[in-house]
Amino acid sequence: MGCLTVTPYYNRPTQEGLFQHFKAIANSTSLPQMLYNVPSRTGCDMLPETVARLAEIKNIIGIKEATGNLSRVSQIQELVNEDFILVSGDDATALDFMQLGGKGVISVTANVAAREMVELCQLAQQGNFVEARRLNQRLMHLHQTLFCEPNPIPVKWAAKQLGLIANDTLRLPMTPLTAAGQPKVEQALVKAGLR
Repeated sequence: MGCLTVTPYYNRPTQEGLFQHFKAIANSTSLPQMLYNVPSRTGCDMLPETVARLAEIKNIIGIKEATGNLSRVSQIQELVNEDFILVSGDDATALDFMQLGGKGVISVTANVAAREMVELCQLAQQGNFVEARRLNQRLMHLHQTLFCEPNPIPVKWAAKQLGLIANDTLRLPMTPLTAAGQPKVEQALVKAGLR
């Protein structure tokens, strides 16, 4: 899987550049590849038409679609084979994404609420969206609050508070969760039933 870095506006890749980049990666290995579309981190959006072109490459098997734009599910589904895997990369909209045909979520929340996120996905796969929605509503404040500061700052602090990791040290330029952010994340953990 490739990773694009945020570049100045004038250096942002075109859709053709994205296609060529991921094609080159896929052609360099026989390993299965998942695309990752996260415009908030890369500064560019991989459009459904580009995804469709890439989906024709044998070992590109799916995409983590992290725009939070639910219309992307149907837009991509219309352009790819039904075995192409669509997973959400946005916890706050993941349940709706799955209800529209997505296969799951690559989750930030799961770092601190793994059991709950597994249950949420299982309920969605079973078509039990009433119970899934009930659980998701309990987690919604956590989904949102884990982004009160740049990821992974809040989730590392939360994981430390829950005893899941020994420390919340980050590499610069990231710094620990601010004093203002700590009570927000603590409250979200309580509201989610994790404390």
